[in-house]
Amino acid sequence: MALYVIYCRTFQWVMKLAVNFLDWSEPQLLQGANSLRELPALIKSLGLKKLLIVTDRELMRLGLPQPLFQGLEQAGVAFAVFDETCQNPTIENIERARKRYLDESCDALVAFGGGSPMDCAKGVGARLVRPTKSLAQLRGLLKIRRRLPPFFAVPTTAGTGSETTLAAVVTDPEAQEKYPMNDPALRPKYAVLDPLLTIGLPKHITAATGMDALTHAVEAFIGRSNTKNTEARALEAVRLIFANLETVYEDGKNLPAREAMLRASYFAGIAFTRAYVGYCHAVAHKLGGLYHVPHGLANAILLPHVLDYFGESAQARLALLAKAAGIAKQGQSQAELAAAFIEAIRGMNRRMGIPEGFECIREADIPEIIDAAFKEAHPLYPVPKIMTRADCAALLLRLRMDG
Repeated sequence: MALYVIYCRTFQWVMKLAVNFLDWSEPQLLQGANSLRELPALIKSLGLKKLLIVTDRELMRLGLPQPLFQGLEQAGVAFAVFDETCQNPTIENIERARKRYLDESCDALVAFGGGSPMDCAKGVGARLVRPTKSLAQLRGLLKIRRRLPPFFAVPTTAGTGSETTLAAVVTDPEAQEKYPMNDPALRPKYAVLDPLLTIGLPKHITAATGMDALTHAVEAFIGRSNTKNTEARALEAVRLIFANLETVYEDGKNLPAREAMLRASYFAGIAFTRAYVGYCHAVAHKLGGLYHVPHGLANAILLPHVLDYFGESAQARLALLAKAAGIAKQGQSQAELAAAFIEAIRGMNRRMGIPEGFECIREADIPEIIDAAFKEAHPLYPVPKIMTRADCAALLLRLRMDG
């Protein structure tokens, strides 16, 4: 195990140096209430011929994309719509969207929705510029390395941060797993943060996506690959989430709080796209692929348990997060601050109806879950402490609701 830890840490150190040579330009932002109305004029100014708007049928049913459609029509910008994005887009789902893009002779992509339309659109873009490679062959790190068509992201949830990340998650139903593609080419060039698009989110989605954003910020901050910028963005995301998530959970029409949560999700996305995530995401991706657990919900449940596991290795960083969250009390030790932060996460979960564990985990599946999680996490994720298989098995057993 000692040699394996050395291998992982060496790989992470090399990656931390190497990524300094990548393009970390952040998206051009349109933000604030009604900022969606500004997007058609921006698109028009770029001289694009035809867009493919990637969304889903629920958003179409709710009519959320209609203002965008109307604005594009008024601006004289042609577009086609792919509204068949499924929750956790599959290889086949992405390929159908790609075919629509080609059949319609499009030259740009707009992702409109939550994490699923974002992932689907990113998958389309990856396949467009790497037509001879399958999505499975583009799995992992820096496999695309070619500029995507102009890419606009319009999030309707405050959680994934996909409008500013270099990551896309693909679901493989046959293998019963999800896997990430990570490449700066996948980062949208333009993003719209319009809080009016999040006003109608149901409470359970508000909770799960908000905790997803918190997990991004926390896992990025406690990892070993931070920069000054990622640290600052993660701290600000944590501050905003603790100040606003339960407010929007109880009062979904609170526009300032909705706007704050969109900023928090965006900042957390900036943090983890450079500093990476950790075991919460690695395990959550497999639970999503195997049992169809929503990603944000899985992260919310996993987060306090994984932080407990890290113990002293994460105490100093968690103490700083406790201060950012506004829960620190004068005179508390580093260990007490860290424990208070973890308990505050558990408290938020309880108050928002998020369970403490999973009813779906079967003990017989645990070796498969560990295999998938470690394949994703090792050697890339710069976590505070590297798990053994026994550590991960014990964690999963504790998470079983009947265990």
